[in-house]
Amino acid sequence: MNKQNFFRTDFLSSIVVFLIALPLCLGIALASGAPMFSGIIAGIIGGLLVGTLSGSQLSVSGPAAGLASIVIVSISQLGSFQAFLLSVAIAGIFQFTLGYLRAGSLGHFFPASVIKGMLAAIGLILVLKQVPHALGFHSDYEGDETFDQLDGANTFSEIVSALDFLTPGSIIITIVSIGILIVWDSTFIKSKQIFSKTPGPLVAVVTGVVLSLLFSEYLPALAINEKHFVALPRISDQGISSFLSLPDFSQLGNPKIYTVAITLAVIASLETMLSIEACDKLDPLKRVTPLNQELKAQGAGNFVSGLIGGLPITSVIVRSSANIQAGAHSRASAISHGLLLLVTVVLIPHVLQLIPLASLAGILIVTGMKLAKPDLFVDQFQRGWSQFLPFIVTVLGVIATNLLQGVIAGILVSVLFILKTNFHAAVIMVADQRNYLIVFTKDVSFLNKSSLRKQLQLVPRDSKLIIDGSKALFIDSDIREAIGDFIQFSRTKNINVELKSITL
Repeated sequence: MNKQNFFRTDFLSSIVVFLIALPLCLGIALASGAPMFSGIIAGIIGGLLVGTLSGSQLSVSGPAAGLASIVIVSISQLGSFQAFLLSVAIAGIFQFTLGYLRAGSLGHFFPASVIKGMLAAIGLILVLKQVPHALGFHSDYEGDETFDQLDGANTFSEIVSALDFLTPGSIIITIVSIGILIVWDSTFIKSKQIFSKTPGPLVAVVTGVVLSLLFSEYLPALAINEKHFVALPRISDQGISSFLSLPDFSQLGNPKIYTVAITLAVIASLETMLSIEACDKLDPLKRVTPLNQELKAQGAGNFVSGLIGGLPITSVIVRSSANIQAGAHSRASAISHGLLLLVTVVLIPHVLQLIPLASLAGILIVTGMKLAKPDLFVDQFQRGWSQFLPFIVTVLGVIATNLLQGVIAGILVSVLFILKTNFHAAVIMVADQRNYLIVFTKDVSFLNKSSLRKQLQLVPRDSKLIIDGSKALFIDSDIREAIGDFIQFSRTKNINVELKSITL
């Protein structure tokens, strides 16, 4: 990619991702009971290192909200954050090993309806979770995706509570930000070269900063205090080395370290594969990411993150979808967002602290609305129950629990439909007067035994039955046993049974 194309697409996209990633990295670290800068470290490594090694052109990696509850429990179990860092580094080694063992191929088995359901659910969660922040209520941390929150509230009760803490200045900034993003996405703005080159989210953030300054100076009734802005530690005050932590290598003999490491490796790998599959669905060019390479990249990222004091890393769908919506073309955007995190946090933290959380809430709400378009629900419904039911179960499951549990529920429903279809399609019976033919149209296993027995029960007394297994490459021993039992029973009903390409 030449310089002109880079600055026209990927660099502008990276600014959008950076603006979203900054509060999410800080919020997830806060929710994890870890030092706030550990989230920034994970975001930087997710961009610079994982972005470089990844085979995905559009995925963005960093600290994940789905791991926050695991992190906070693990730190407590292990006794210190430094011991937890050792588990993160070892988890990276496990992930790297999984990549070499080609475990990434499991990611291709996620049904498309479940992936689409996950995207729609994340979109709805973004809207629901950002409503309190848009109203000026920041009890829950930025980036939370779970229904039951750490503060004891849940997604819906948090919105109700926010109504008691309305902040007019934040509400105005949110509405203005959403309005800018909607207008910026219009055909008129896109047709004007001067506007199309400037990311709408950047305009929304700058406008939010200007409005907050104007409120503070000229409209005190609308002024918002410091809790409504991005908050981060200033490296310039203490030096960057004071924010880095080393693992406690004296804990290498502690078996709990490896239990936590395996847990992190498995869950981080699952979340990564889900996110990558979702990114490939959203990719306008429909590129396919090599998942084994992705596991290796994530493993390398977690190994380094654990060594220098960062949280565990996964591919994250919120930042990835924002990256795609902003028009990214290649992984240069993810890499650049990591560089922006590093440079701005080190050099201009005071500028970042001027960004109102309400502006970022507006950006995330619009991002969520694009992921959960009504057209997606209509399209899945028109595809039939076999597609719509796993889709809607995934949507409701993710919203009501968390990402992994919701996806598992959707997959289980998909499997039930597959089994039902398999039962009906694998064993077919046709009849002509008292002549019956049962055909195995494909491989049959114990899963088809119930269907076969139902068909055999329909064969009447004094008839002839042919069971044809010529089209099946594999016939399970359970099926053979069921046929043998029926042959013995058929003698009492004077049924003549002939087997074709089947040996008992």
